Amino acid sequence: MISWVMMMMISCRADEVDTTLGFTDLPFNTSYYHLHKPYDLPETQRYSFAGGVHRLWVYATDKPYRRGSPTKPRTELMISGYTYSSGIWQFEGQGYVPKGTNGVCIMQVFGATRRATSLMLRVYNGSLMYYQRAVIVPEIFDRWFRLNVIHDVEAAALEVYVDGVLLLVVADHGGKSHYFKFGVYGQNNMSDCMESRWKGIRVLYKNVT
Repeated sequence: MISWVMMMMISCRADEVDTTLGFTDLPFNTSYYHLHKPYDLPETQRYSFAGGVHRLWVYATDKPYRRGSPTKPRTELMISGYTYSSGIWQFEGQGYVPKGTNGVCIMQVFGATRRATSLMLRVYNGSLMYYQRAVIVPEIFDRWFRLNVIHDVEAAALEVYVDGVLLLVVADHGGKSHYFKFGVYGQNNMSDCMESRWKGIRVLYKNVT
């Protein structure tokens, strides 16, 4: 099994690859996701969907998504219709993070052993990072980028591609059930306002049996 200590950053800028070859596109609509937002606010105050773009924002002073929860503020779309425990799964989306957003998770693979997540992609000081351990993209603000995250459950391995280039290979953190989330979820040193925008969301699956 790959250990996070053995994490490999792909330093060379390889040619773009089509990560979706061999995968099956699954339906993606409002039947397959739901919103986590501050519990005391209506959806329209922290989320919009217009022109094919999901816009999600949250403030550092907001309430958690559930009354009594100790977690930090979030506005995220949870892809609840595709909870998985085997096979190879892929998330694809085009993301945009406005300048000034900081200390926030914008995408995660939920589910692990002795922790909540197997992967968090966070933004600190304009960089897209794997948790706080490694910089994946040093300048992510104010531009659209294509993100592909592939999770091979049996291999306990995750791959992260940005604009078709493999930039991170890392072990997951175990767990028997997983799903994808994206949006904004406050972390340490979060900015007063956090926002991300997403379009072209796809969920794909490869059956390896």
